[in-house]
Amino acid sequence: MKIIVCGAGQVGWQIARQLSGERNDVTVVDINPELVRRATETLDVQGVIGFASYPDVLKRAGARDADMIIAATHSDEVNMVICQVAHSIFSITRKVARLRAQSYLDAIYADLYRSGHMPIDVVISPEREVAEAALQRLAAPSAFDTESFMDGKAQLLGIALEEDCPVLDTPLRQLNELFSTLRAIVVGIRRGGKLFVPEPEARLQADDKIYVFTHSGDVGRALEIFGKPVRKQERVVIIGGGAVGLQVAEALERQPHRVRAKMIERNRARAEFAADALERTVVLNGDGMDSELLEEADIAGADAVLAVTDDDKTNLLAAVRAKEAGCSLAIALVNDPTLIPLMGPLNIDAHINPRATTVSSILRYIRHGRVRQIYSIGDAEAEMIEAQVLSTSSLAGKRIRDIDFPNNVLVGGVMKGDKVLKPSGDLRLQEGDIIVIFVMAKHVPEVERLLQVSIDFF
Repeated sequence: MKIIVCGAGQVGWQIARQLSGERNDVTVVDINPELVRRATETLDVQGVIGFASYPDVLKRAGARDADMIIAATHSDEVNMVICQVAHSIFSITRKVARLRAQSYLDAIYADLYRSGHMPIDVVISPEREVAEAALQRLAAPSAFDTESFMDGKAQLLGIALEEDCPVLDTPLRQLNELFSTLRAIVVGIRRGGKLFVPEPEARLQADDKIYVFTHSGDVGRALEIFGKPVRKQERVVIIGGGAVGLQVAEALERQPHRVRAKMIERNRARAEFAADALERTVVLNGDGMDSELLEEADIAGADAVLAVTDDDKTNLLAAVRAKEAGCSLAIALVNDPTLIPLMGPLNIDAHINPRATTVSSILRYIRHGRVRQIYSIGDAEAEMIEAQVLSTSSLAGKRIRDIDFPNNVLVGGVMKGDKVLKPSGDLRLQEGDIIVIFVMAKHVPEVERLLQVSIDFF
């Protein structure tokens, strides 16, 4: 497939990296020569320097015969113009735009997109994606990472194992026997910075970070088995009143169980705006790293602090300050993947990576065929792929043990009808079943061929 990626920033670069690694013909367009040079020197892509909304620049990028364009520049308006030009002048059939401003996401604009007057097939909102990720982290506070699958019936949990974990040094095969009714499976382990798919005889170790795929009804039990207490989040402090913080606060106000939320926002005008928009959330104007202000927000009595400003370092330091002040759970928004290894030493419980959430959303659409969902793990090291089994797929009619999966691939769960099943070697897949697979990045193309989605994009 021939794809033009407009914008070579963090999201654009990651998308180009992912797609070029899957043997697509990718061209990256950006006004910044350094970003284009970085992309062409480190990735198997072509590069064009210029304004991506200019027709002559898109023409140089190969828009005449492109299958898809992804507008992921830092400007909403530029992204919309890119899609309009791609549609009106070059007749590119698939157009994806990243939009940030809430105004563009309101219902009147959503109707505009659906009516066809604004030719955007898929709108990706990083703020909405990140806000949803934050809510999922709060719903499973003992996990450093979490994502929903199978229409909310299953969850992927990232769990950091500590010395007091009761199942350390236990082979995974034996764990499955000890907890035979637990609908959960360990699909990935990160040890010493390296992520891998475990063998049945693998033993868990202290400081491992594991990924567990579990039925939503077994989340609490799974966390307890791996030594993580289940805590209800009733008092939350949000540091940062931007688009993400505001959407999280609004969602918390809609929760069926009462959540007492407080927000700290440094910019006075933004704080006043948030205070007007929210009904029950207390908004404080000031620096989220100020000890006195944190004390005023009763950070010591909070169940969780969520640092979601637009500055990574502020988020990290605010989370550290909150933990030192007595908050039991700290979650930080971190854009820069090189800062993620600092989470452990800084005693920060979980992080949200906006780039990963946005990339996952775009990839989900790009591979939309029978792929229902994709979640990118780590620095695009692995993916959880949820897909429907086709009648023509080599998976249909076979038992899981008889499927010729590549190495570093593990089935996390299977849904038949509305019932989520724990996978076993004897479980037979049928047409229409939903399967979720943990796969290391380099084996994604092979798995897609098995699913017969790589030839079924459109």
